[in-house]
Amino acid sequence: MFNRDNNSRGGGFAPRQMVKGNWKCSDCGKEITELPFEPAPDRPIYCRDCWSKNRPPRQNRY
Repeated sequence: MFNRDNNSRGGGFAPRQMVKGNWKCSDCGKEITELPFEPAPDRPIYCRDCWSKNRPPRQNRY
């Protein structure tokens, strides 16, 4: 099972660095205090719930 604390997903990747700040979700207005990237001022920012509802469908890799 995926465990964020010790990165037990496998693959040997280091845990992702989080950027702390004060933002609001562009859809619902929920406060966001951590993002896995530095947001661009000209692009919308979404909370986890809104991102999962609106993200583009994943392409199958064959």
